[in-house]
Amino acid sequence: MREKNKDKNIIDDLKVTLRVQEAKKRDIGRNIARIDQETMDKLDIKTADIISLIGKKETAAIAWPSYPQDNGLGIVRIDSRLIKNAGTSIDETIQIRKVITHTAQNIVLAPISIKIKSNPRFETFVKRKLNNYPVAIDDFIFMSIGISREVTFKVISLKPSGICTIKPGTVLHISEEITEDNEGGADLVTYEEIGGLNEEIMEIREIIELPSKIPSLNSRFEIKLPRGILLYGPSGCGKSLLLRASSNESVAFSISINGPEIMRKF
Repeated sequence: MREKNKDKNIIDDLKVTLRVQEAKKRDIGRNIARIDQETMDKLDIKTADIISLIGKKETAAIAWPSYPQDNGLGIVRIDSRLIKNAGTSIDETIQIRKVITHTAQNIVLAPISIKIKSNPRFETFVKRKLNNYPVAIDDFIFMSIGISREVTFKVISLKPSGICTIKPGTVLHISEEITEDNEGGADLVTYEEIGGLNEEIMEIREIIELPSKIPSLNSRFEIKLPRGILLYGPSGCGKSLLLRASSNESVAFSISINGPEIMRKF
């Protein structure tokens, strides 16, 4: 029989460590984590239960069964939003734990990099879109407003503490103060948003990400790192988007420079 931990959100201290893999296209933006049946049985997790993902930070996700081909591989598939909230990256390991969630009594969201005037109607609209959404403090929430606009919010206050679920009775407030995100949350471009460049993405990941994540590969296999990468193609094919995504995915510092900034006719 399971005993509750001192933390009111934690059922017990049982955790499972899994390796992070990218979500399939159909799961992006749904806040779900796909885990295999063996892990679900071990943690006594059922479909649609709320689970805790623990990387450098802790966040919440909705448990969902893995795809048949993923069974027994020891992986969890989550999208870039959950990867960011958990403070991890693809091919790194995170811990998964079952938790008991409570209804959020009060929650304060701060917009990232854009100013939004507090408005009861807009707050009601946001709360309605986030109904049954599990959140934790410092989570980033990405919300589509209109056809092509997305606004990023950060959870700056949450009562009670721990992992909570937003319900119709939750008092939600949007702060008028802008919060700056040093991790680039306002401009989160990921590989998920790039279509039709799967082969190019794989090559970029092999050249940029693997050597930085596993430095031993360089000496073991005598891999000589390239001094640079040249992307070429017609305008609008996704070169700049691909570089922005690789910078975000590899947590690398990047500077965007246009030709006229360094070369002029004078």
